[in-house]
Amino acid sequence: MALAGIGAAQAARRQFAAMARLQARFLDRIKGIATIVLAGRAESEAVALGRAADELRQRTMRVLRVAFLSSAALDLAAAAALVLLALRYGAALRAGTLAAPGDALFVLLLVPQFFAPLRAFAAAYQDHMHGLGAAEALTTLPPLPPPAPVLEIRTVAARGVAIAFEDVSLTWDATRGRALDGVSFRAAAGETLILAGPSGAGKSSVIEILLGFVRPDSGTVTLNGADIATLVPAALSRLTAWIGQRPVLFAGTLRENIRFARPEATDEDVEEAARFARIDGFATALPEGIDTVIGDGGYGLSGGQAQRVAIARAFLKNAPILLLDEPTTHLDPATEAEVFDSLKRLTAGRTVILASHATAAHAFAGRRIDLRAGRVVSARGAA
Repeated sequence: MALAGIGAAQAARRQFAAMARLQARFLDRIKGIATIVLAGRAESEAVALGRAADELRQRTMRVLRVAFLSSAALDLAAAAALVLLALRYGAALRAGTLAAPGDALFVLLLVPQFFAPLRAFAAAYQDHMHGLGAAEALTTLPPLPPPAPVLEIRTVAARGVAIAFEDVSLTWDATRGRALDGVSFRAAAGETLILAGPSGAGKSSVIEILLGFVRPDSGTVTLNGADIATLVPAALSRLTAWIGQRPVLFAGTLRENIRFARPEATDEDVEEAARFARIDGFATALPEGIDTVIGDGGYGLSGGQAQRVAIARAFLKNAPILLLDEPTTHLDPATEAEVFDSLKRLTAGRTVILASHATAAHAFAGRRIDLRAGRVVSARGAA
């Protein structure tokens, strides 16, 4: 059993290594699929991936084969024990010297129970060796960073929130450089601030920090003077409403998807939010209006209609900070103009950070900050 367990562990190590190589190779080819197709190497790469997958299949079967050896050895031992006992008591029975046939039958029936603990031990031992093989891969992981100092938990006023970035830097991947490099700006309470720039300029990184998904490497981000790192997560969530490129919708009615922003809202509140977002413009054509069931991911709605559901959520949440991250990227010009018209109504009285390179975003009255490679290159006054 020990030899079988050691062999299973070694086979499992080789299988994990082969699986890791296949995963890395597949991911690398997916990232470079355009280059592979342009170079005419799609068929050869598919063949190579097939060979790697077949190698993984063979290694997996080897692991199973070795793992079954222990069980087979126990089965053979149990069979041998039954044969030996049968021969022993059978000979005594034929010679007429067997005094208690019941005892012989009892011993024969006891054989499976005798080997049952050994079977359980073999299974546990194999699991132990498999675990050791998998744990070796974890030893190469980098150590955890030291815990951040415990800061005083704070909240801020729910109305009139000002935002300030002070020399903020953020790095997602060290090989690609900084996503934000010494970014500083201020947005007064109730002001609309437009972050402009090409893709990769750092606009979404600003939004991620304000949502609390990531903390900057250096610098400070404050809301009404309170460091965002010291805010209670639930309080930060109540302060912010977010509309991204693709709204997250789940299977259910339009009403349920809107109410997701504020579960305790009444039906009247939900219907009012839907009216402000102009959902009634298309909901009247649906079989059950706002109570029509849609599929997971917004199946059954167009891109513009899905964005209106996200806008209705923001109306219902009524948060003082509104974060807009390329909210019209995948929309046609006509739908984009309609969505921006609804967003103008939503931004009234709120502190707004709009990250967009769409020309329609220029219709928003507010300061504009141009970002390039994670740096602020220019700032313009209110339109």
